[in-house]
Amino acid sequence: MRLFVDTSVWSLAFRRDKPSTTPEVEYLHHALSEGGSVFTTGLVLQELLQGFCGPRDVQTILDHFASLPMLSPTREDHIEAAALRNTCRRRGIQVGTVDAILAQLCLHHELVLLTADADFRRMTSACALSVWRK
Repeated sequence: MRLFVDTSVWSLAFRRDKPSTTPEVEYLHHALSEGGSVFTTGLVLQELLQGFCGPRDVQTILDHFASLPMLSPTREDHIEAAALRNTCRRRGIQVGTVDAILAQLCLHHELVLLTADADFRRMTSACALSVWRK
């Protein structure tokens, strides 16, 4: 399975107070240990780096992300993300700008989204976004 891992899962995985045992984090660990295809983008990396402090935390994140393929949105991805956000809004589903582009990257590259954020699950009623389920 080709996975795109949302910031919500990475954030749980990097928690310092105690390791998370959520199904999403456990599946992330499984996918990484089995050599699965796990993708990311600069927005996810930036959100993580903004949420953690301290040089050791930053280096841990950078080390984990060094080997992951990094996707960059195209002009068309931004256009499609705006259309996706508008479609969702017309159906009463609130979608943030960052979530719209992450969903569009998954759609464009045919990736399954691994997320702990229920907003993405709501989006599936408005588009063909594939969200991992336990």
